[in-house]
Amino acid sequence: MNILAVIPARGGSKGVPGKNIKLLNGKPLIQYSIDTALQSKYISEVVVTTDDEEIIAIAKSLGANVPFVRPKHLAEDATPTLPVIQHVVSYFQAEGKEFDAICLLQPTSPFRPKGFLDQALQTFKEKQTDSLVSVLEVPHQYNPHWTFEANENGILQISTSEKDIIPRRQELPKAYHRDGSIYITKTDILMHENSLYGNSLAYIVSDETFYVNIDTIEDWEKASELAKTITL
Repeated sequence: MNILAVIPARGGSKGVPGKNIKLLNGKPLIQYSIDTALQSKYISEVVVTTDDEEIIAIAKSLGANVPFVRPKHLAEDATPTLPVIQHVVSYFQAEGKEFDAICLLQPTSPFRPKGFLDQALQTFKEKQTDSLVSVLEVPHQYNPHWTFEANENGILQISTSEKDIIPRRQELPKAYHRDGSIYITKTDILMHENSLYGNSLAYIVSDETFYVNIDTIEDWEKASELAKTITL
């Protein structure tokens, strides 16, 4: 299977200015994701998509391919991830290069244990699903079987539309949320169904010890402390 790793890293960042190349425990933030992709035995090529010349220079020095400057209309604050990835795929297709699947690695979730990416890619290959995401288990108090939504009359109902609430924590089915670390999608699903997920979604459970999603200064401070204690 021919798999392309895509690392999106635009220059503009309001929460943590310049975060993609800001040093985190002595390394540019983007390096954590680049190193993870380069160490994988399943990744065919590692591409950084960015609109920033300084990020381009640093990404190239770290071993990533940066074949183009991302267009400005795909580097706005509110630009969704999907068209950014589709732009990368379209570029390579125009060059006559095809990939079976795309692996999205977001720099804002930098810590992935050694071998975890390859475990995810192996699971994706074995499951033969449209996509795979890394997840963490939802704490029981936030399980959808124990949460409520208000209907049009302002009356609470169980989020899962069940009539009766599950009484005991031990009876709750496990629920998961995306942790942002790994997304893998078949290229056909991305390009022809305009989706990161398709109709069948596999998963791999992350180690909560490594979890951080950097969006604010407080997140950065948490990541700085975490980087001192974990081994990648």
